[in-house]
Amino acid sequence: MTSFVADTAVLTGRSLKHITRSLDTIITTAVTPIALMLLFVYVLGGAINVGTDSYVTYLLPGILLITIASGIAYTSYRLFLDLQGGIFERFHSMPIARSSVLWAHVLTSLVANLASLVIVVLVGLLMGFRTSAGIGAWLAVVGILVLFTLALTWLAVIAGLAAKTVDGASAFAYPLIFLPFISSAFVPTQTMPGPVRWFAENQPVTAIVDTIRRLFAQQSVGDTIWVALGWCVVILLVAFMIAMRLYHRRVSRA
Repeated sequence: MTSFVADTAVLTGRSLKHITRSLDTIITTAVTPIALMLLFVYVLGGAINVGTDSYVTYLLPGILLITIASGIAYTSYRLFLDLQGGIFERFHSMPIARSSVLWAHVLTSLVANLASLVIVVLVGLLMGFRTSAGIGAWLAVVGILVLFTLALTWLAVIAGLAAKTVDGASAFAYPLIFLPFISSAFVPTQTMPGPVRWFAENQPVTAIVDTIRRLFAQQSVGDTIWVALGWCVVILLVAFMIAMRLYHRRVSRA
């Protein structure tokens, strides 16, 4: 365990250096959700009735999830490049914990996505986002976002390990980016037609968005938070197991 932690720390440091040398990655990740936030608040927001005076406050939780979905595409991209460049084979020839190579990419994704989320929240504050949430509520929001990031990152690891081309390694994220559009992220689900409403109310994004929105508003989260956490944990565990199986297969062939 000591070796695993030390090896993961070293390899994470290597990946983070790549991020700091190309900060445009974090900026690019934040550009799309910020552009969507500007579009919906200042262009479409006046025509959307969500029952609150501040549409940006209603919108921000969904935008945060889109930010994460945008950011994890770079994880699969960087993982694919490492695989194609032979870096993994070099690491495996060294006396290190093999799984630390994957965990380094996962932790790097977590740090990079948290940085992007901070940028998006700051822009949201400039646009009028306000919350009366206390420290406990903020910590709960951060915890949910971290868990959601880890869940999607392990999905990105699967894509990076299984992809045949660079485009394929990152293209998987597009459905995840558009999933919040069929949820309560932009409009209440009650305004949607029957089948669409059913899907929106029973997919993970709606539960997560509603939980974060209620935490920001200091409202009771009820059972919604357990549904949100349940989705995150299930996605995380399933993606982790599949990713590790793919990884061990790849390592055994090397």
